[in-house]
Amino acid sequence: MLGTALSWIVLISIISIGLSLLGMYGMNVFFGYQRQSLEQAPTVTPLDLMPASLPIVSVIIPAYNEAVNIQDCITSILASKLPNPECLQVLVADDCSTDETQTLALALADQDPRVQVIPVPPRPQDAVWQGKNWACTQAVLQARGDYWLFIDADVRLAPQTIATAVAKAEQDRIGLLSLSPNILCGCLAEWLVQPLMQSILAVGFSFAGVNDPTQPEQAFAAGPFMLFHRSAYEAVGGHQAVADNLVEDVALAQLIKQHGHRLYYAQGLDLMEVRMYQDWAGLWEGWTKNYYLGNGRNLFSTLYSAIVVLVVYTFPWIGLGLAIVLESDERSAAGVVPVILGIGAISMQYYFRLQTAQRFHQPLRYAWLSWLSGILVSSIAVGSIIKTETGWGWTWRGRPLKVQAQ
Repeated sequence: MLGTALSWIVLISIISIGLSLLGMYGMNVFFGYQRQSLEQAPTVTPLDLMPASLPIVSVIIPAYNEAVNIQDCITSILASKLPNPECLQVLVADDCSTDETQTLALALADQDPRVQVIPVPPRPQDAVWQGKNWACTQAVLQARGDYWLFIDADVRLAPQTIATAVAKAEQDRIGLLSLSPNILCGCLAEWLVQPLMQSILAVGFSFAGVNDPTQPEQAFAAGPFMLFHRSAYEAVGGHQAVADNLVEDVALAQLIKQHGHRLYYAQGLDLMEVRMYQDWAGLWEGWTKNYYLGNGRNLFSTLYSAIVVLVVYTFPWIGLGLAIVLESDERSAAGVVPVILGIGAISMQYYFRLQTAQRFHQPLRYAWLSWLSGILVSSIAVGSIIKTETGWGWTWRGRPLKVQAQ
């Protein structure tokens, strides 16, 4: 019996040491790629001096059941500091909402003539229109700007954002300028998942590669903020060209590059903020909708990312937990090394997470729950594969996303 117990102790000790070492190696690689991506990331900051004039800008907000967001979103746009406020047009494309979205938007339209609410007709049955593509396509029919800015209803713009972005696009002849926003977290689920998702995006889509015109395969845009020059948008076919694509932001970025227009992806943490989800249910539905597709519907890549997340965020905590169990066993003299390695791995993780939080202008919260964060994000990756491939529960705010056979 004693020999069996010692064998188990040795096995647990080896597993603990292995998990800690693997976690440390994974962190060095993962956060090394993140650091490289962020160090190469351009940053767009608010203008110090307002230009004398700006072209007309049409801000387009596709909205489906956005009663909780729509008023604050429109208000932040109308508060924009512009040299000529009349150059602003705000188009709210209400995509058959069943809540108070249209009513709230119309109330603001009554107060400011720059706001126009467009009731989006039902989607045609003879073609596949996914996500926000139909609503955006209807809105641009009434857009009169030289620049078309597509934002989500959960976005809040700083007063200088529109002027800054348009001036940058004008100066550098940018066909599509997309900004990475400051992500706000409210509930526990957001704090556990959203910071990890920001890191994954920074690692998966290098800012330098995206902005390099010689790398057409590297294309990305952040859906919450996409500023097109009208001519570039029309040249690539706009949202109609990607009608059947749920990840339309990436698809449009690819088209922009393929057609030889300049794609510019930068951090805009001081220019905009977004709280993407309000609770775990919304977060799960939203990320499982996009995660697998964002990986190009690549099964290996998606599963690999799930494993990497577990190695980086969860394994160090399991290794330390096993080491503590060993150390508490009076029969074991093998717990010291695993405990030292486990503490070292957790300390390394805390250091990297603190650096990441500072880079993304976020407080570091619930770092002691990183093990749970890793499990949740890897579950989202697997859940996204299952939902996308089977259609089971693949919805957005109750709308089924699986295309039905005609």
